[in-house]
Amino acid sequence: MSELLKSVERLEPNPNIPPLAPGDTVRVHSRIVEGDRERIQLVQGVVIRIKKGGPAASFTVRRIGAHGVGVERTFPFHSPRVEKVEVLRHGKVRRAKLYFLRGRGGKSARLRERRIETPAE
Repeated sequence: MSELLKSVERLEPNPNIPPLAPGDTVRVHSRIVEGDRERIQLVQGVVIRIKKGGPAASFTVRRIGAHGVGVERTFPFHSPRVEKVEVLRHGKVRRAKLYFLRGRGGKSARLRERRIETPAE
């Protein structure tokens, strides 16, 4: 096996990305390079898909942009350009890929919140 393939297989996931699940509402801080300047761009939306597969693993975030236009952005799990991911809420969903949200808008595009029970003391 070539050295390039071995180096790609040794990639470790970005430690700034917590465990995610489809339906989670997240805020992703990603580093953007514009010419010689660098800035942090925020994307807040719902995780509609998680693609596994070692070094090619990624997650897709969908948000509603200006004038009600849906915007989707895919982030690799191994990318050093992802500065931080905050999980704001966990959505209760029954499927792994939430592509049905693309055809919905307004109240029908909402997801119920998944409550995480903590043991009573």
